[in-house]
Amino acid sequence: MGAKRMSVTLLKFTPDPQEIVAMGAKLCYSGADIEALKQGIESRDQAPFLERLMDFGHLSPIEHASFTFGVEGVSRSLLAQITRHRIASFSVKSQRYVPATPAARPAGKADPAAPEGREGPAGEDGVFGYIIPPRIEALGPEAVRMFESQMRQIQTWYDEWVEKLGKNGETSFEDARFILPNAAETKMLVTMNARELLHFFTLRCCNRAQWEIRALAREMLKLVKPVAPVIFKKAGPACLKGPCPEGKMSCGKSEEVRREYSNL
Repeated sequence: MGAKRMSVTLLKFTPDPQEIVAMGAKLCYSGADIEALKQGIESRDQAPFLERLMDFGHLSPIEHASFTFGVEGVSRSLLAQITRHRIASFSVKSQRYVPATPAARPAGKADPAAPEGREGPAGEDGVFGYIIPPRIEALGPEAVRMFESQMRQIQTWYDEWVEKLGKNGETSFEDARFILPNAAETKMLVTMNARELLHFFTLRCCNRAQWEIRALAREMLKLVKPVAPVIFKKAGPACLKGPCPEGKMSCGKSEEVRREYSNL
């Protein structure tokens, strides 16, 4: 495994999400039965109505649309952050049942997950997957080699603890995992409804958010925008819709951020 890169896939979403949102909103104010309401919504473009709905801040109907993402190549550090978003569902690769000792590759065979131009450290020694922070990569090849060496050392310690704990599957892995770093890679399925996604994007697309979850939020937003363009038209950090709420902690780049997200 070795060094891993983030990968985000939109696996499933509510069919015709904007239509179901429009139906939920119109039901609140209509005496028509469900079938008549459904036919009326399907027969005309709902974009103008949804735009008014979003401008009014009437957001409870958008909770009827949900989106499920497959996320790979992220750290356990990110996991600790994203699970703070409580109106969401998570399924996460277990460090108790899945050992952090991948099968070794044949000598000389490239790791397809390693950054281009570098085989990665997961050759014959079978290092667990991990994330290298961009600031460490920016320090140059020597810093990257140091980081990779430290990951290999942690793999050695992990393997030693699995051995000392009897190599007995989950009962060994569940305690050996305590030696693993926040850099250790994980995988997850994440499901959020559209309203929670808007909240997630407001907080996590901000330049003040930690780099990894900010990158994840951007990728998720890029995936849902084509599916529900009206709902997510103004999605992004809070400064897209008004003054920066960070006060003295502001990045001071609101105009730059607005240009960036207008082209996302």
